[in-house]
Amino acid sequence: FSGPFDIETGKPLYAGGEEGYEEITCKYLLDKMKKDPSVVAITSGTPGVMGFTKSKREEAGKQFVDVGIAEETAVALASGIAANGGKPVYGVYSTFIQRAYDQISQDLCINSNAATIIVAWGSVYGMNDVTHLGLYDIPMLANIPNLVYLAPTTKEEYLAMLDWSIEQNEHPVVIRMPGGALVSDGKAVTKDFGRLNTYEVKEKGAKVAVIGLGSFYPLGEQAAALIKEKTGVQPTLINPYYITGVDTDLLESLKADHDVVITLEDGVLDGGFGEKIARFYGDSDMKVLNFGLKKEFLDRYDVDEVLKDNHLTAEQIAEDVEKVL
Repeated sequence: FSGPFDIETGKPLYAGGEEGYEEITCKYLLDKMKKDPSVVAITSGTPGVMGFTKSKREEAGKQFVDVGIAEETAVALASGIAANGGKPVYGVYSTFIQRAYDQISQDLCINSNAATIIVAWGSVYGMNDVTHLGLYDIPMLANIPNLVYLAPTTKEEYLAMLDWSIEQNEHPVVIRMPGGALVSDGKAVTKDFGRLNTYEVKEKGAKVAVIGLGSFYPLGEQAAALIKEKTGVQPTLINPYYITGVDTDLLESLKADHDVVITLEDGVLDGGFGEKIARFYGDSDMKVLNFGLKKEFLDRYDVDEVLKDNHLTAEQIAEDVEKVL
């Protein structure tokens, strides 16, 4: 496939940027394939989702399978390979994962086959035409039993999750490739992702807790800094990692010295991650503010305008928190 190009010269209209998650994924998987013949990369007509150019596909050989535009077949194939001891990794854009909902539920999750699915461009920063939006995968996938849905915030977390997922054989795992620019902090990841639904407190504070999911974790950092600046209150900053589960012990502990919990997610709020947190606190005095996107069909939108319209700037979040403190 190709992006916009000059019809006279054939040259692309937009220069490629720095290395992104797609290229990192391809490099990682090719290395993994050379060491382990049971690792298989699968695509459904979009090899670029994992950075597999023609030369990279040739390098992977029979360990790369393109089923064509048939997401259902891709998931069924991944499930079958996993059931027989292989290590399949299926890469798919968020907007297309809806086509395979039945296979993810019936073929993959009922059987708890340990396939890995990478969901790309599940973000307000992804494709922005109305038929290709990547804003709905969290509600769609996060409520299927047996599925583990992970949200990395950095390159390092992404690769660590991918490595854990491929090597474990207990759970079907989906990893939400971060949207927007690549973030790398150079820090080694020591977390055991097999200890499901354990969030991480990155900075301990009081009164306000900020839970920033995946690619919106940096927004959580910015909002926490502004809240401290405006109110003098140092918020607790939390990286939840798990979209599909709630860290009940951590959330319960926040009741002791926190009054407000805010959640940030790069997708629609209805049926999403934040509502799980709000439901947990439903019978308590904890105030919960969920920040995300409205349930609507957007088309050819401007990202900054959408973020402002949904109160998803650090300034707006800090102002909203001030009102309830």
